[in-house]
Amino acid sequence: MSKPLSLAFDPIARADELWRQRWGAVPSMAAITSIMRAHQILLSEVDAVVKPYGLTFARYEALVLLTFSKAGELPMSKIGERLMVHPTSVTNTVDRLVKSGLVAKRPNPNDGRGTLASITDKGREVCDAATRDLMAMDFGLGAYDAEECGEIFAMLRPLRVAAADFDEE
Repeated sequence: MSKPLSLAFDPIARADELWRQRWGAVPSMAAITSIMRAHQILLSEVDAVVKPYGLTFARYEALVLLTFSKAGELPMSKIGERLMVHPTSVTNTVDRLVKSGLVAKRPNPNDGRGTLASITDKGREVCDAATRDLMAMDFGLGAYDAEECGEIFAMLRPLRVAAADFDEE
């Protein structure tokens, strides 16, 4: 897969300059545009790493979540809650993992209407291998050192708190 040709200028900086001329300075416009572009870049790079394992980043996240659980299984509702996605997305993600033999589903004995998703041995192997590959490429953030990654995390945290992702401690 070839990379697209680089532009001779920063299109986001140019848009910011034109925005200022037309509507006045709005630093949040350049910031969100940069964040959205970074999201596209990172998702593309990470998806390219997990694709050989038959995964998307969303499926990879679900596998990791299951490996972190004590018993290697969680209710579907808990997966959605932890990954902060709609129940339909959880169902689609888990069903794809089931088809790949990486996850199994069974009725939840503690909830007559619920379903448990559990990681299989093959799922653990795939998760471990994909994790090694993602760590080797610094999850696409190799342009930053550990301290800068911490700063990015800290800088985005208030946005997540304001969106009620979690209760701030």
